[in-house]
Amino acid sequence: MNSNPRPLINALGILWASPNTLLGLIAGGVGMCFGAHCHWRPQDLALVFHRWPWGPGGALTLGNVILHTGDSLDQHCVTYAHRAGHCVDDPILLADHERAHVYQYMALGVLFLPLYLLSGGVSVRNRFERAADRYAMTGSGWWPWSRPADGRRG
Repeated sequence: MNSNPRPLINALGILWASPNTLLGLIAGGVGMCFGAHCHWRPQDLALVFHRWPWGPGGALTLGNVILHTGDSLDQHCVTYAHRAGHCVDDPILLADHERAHVYQYMALGVLFLPLYLLSGGVSVRNRFERAADRYAMTGSGWWPWSRPADGRRG
């Protein structure tokens, strides 16, 4: 008998995030009519739609779906704090940042979008974005209410 609870926890998280995932699947499906293509990334627990034709660039996560305007999530980008001029951070991998959002959706399910919007939307002030950047930099700390180890505001 397998005593590893991770597959069950992942399955429950995927189910809990499924209303948001459905939104992502609809958006991704529409994007496919305009040239997007998709594949499953098991390491991110997400279906990724590449070459998604709308948006300023980068990626948007909805549940277990990542809508990406480029060709590969394995590209470097800057953190929100770096972009806002608050600090100088090393570049992070976009895939790691978006994986943190997948985990956040799996933990918060239908509560994610309202909490994300109440936290400031797409901005450096948003604790979800700061946590995703922290996870991309360190490999831990994706939970938006955790205390960062380096003393920065979380």
